Amino acid sequence: MAGAVAKGVESAGGKVTIMRAPETLSEEVLKKMGAPPKNTDHKEATPADLAAADAIIFGIPTRFGMAAAQMKALMDHTGGLWMKGALVGKPASMFVSTATQGGGQETTALTFVTQLVHHGMVYVPIGYACKKLFEMGEVHGGSPYGAGTFAGPDGSRQPSQIELEIAEFQGSHVTAFAKKLMK
Repeated sequence: MAGAVAKGVESAGGKVTIMRAPETLSEEVLKKMGAPPKNTDHKEATPADLAAADAIIFGIPTRFGMAAAQMKALMDHTGGLWMKGALVGKPASMFVSTATQGGGQETTALTFVTQLVHHGMVYVPIGYACKKLFEMGEVHGGSPYGAGTFAGPDGSRQPSQIELEIAEFQGSHVTAFAKKLMK
């Protein structure tokens, strides 16, 4: 999903750095969970990285209908940015991954919006500007809040073509919005 979002950003003339939230679980726990290895090509994001970005599109794994603890921990480390107003006015959006259709795609976005609001960030949803959201020929993730995918209960399902197209749309949509703000 992140690669498709990045493709959309680049197609709209933006630059991308894909990062990941710092892990909060031990290697032992991750192994017992059957978690895939971390992509070491993607550095761990820091609050300074968030402040340096012109816009941020968060990729959020869902746990029980909300952002996974790792994403919340990253945002919990942004108190210093909040005190300085360092993220005020910065465009932000999100895409999500859930295990199932009822796994919380919209609730994850809704509960994460509070993080953006407290920072004064400008939330950029895709709305129904992406006509792929109207596609009913196959089950797919995504909503007006942002792109989404269903990973399956064991995490083995990969994003479908339509999910990737929605993610790419989101990248270009957010980039176009950010460019308008920067004029």
